[in-house]
Amino acid sequence: EDQVEQSPQTLRIQEGDSLSLNCSYSSFRGLQWYRQDPGKGPELLFLLYSVGDEKQKERLRATLLKKGSSLHIEAPKPEDSATYLCAVQTQCSPGTCRLYPNPEAGALE
Repeated sequence: EDQVEQSPQTLRIQEGDSLSLNCSYSSFRGLQWYRQDPGKGPELLFLLYSVGDEKQKERLRATLLKKGSSLHIEAPKPEDSATYLCAVQTQCSPGTCRLYPNPEAGALE
């Protein structure tokens, strides 16, 4: 069974400080980082497939390591306040997929 863990669960910071959210997993086929604002659906930020991948979008940067990934936010602003989620891509045939919930979704307040 695949395991996905995210830390920290909740993070409070001062404006201007940089921060990192971490995601670890037991097996890997591709990893996504999402942002979810209150009352809205998740928005895909990054899709990473290869160890060593690094992608950047404005103040956000995601890096993929062998057994984990980090999402770094440089000089966060109030509008960066949201829930950030990581998800590991499944690899299965139609009708055989099982979803594994991530109970430790990280929230930035």
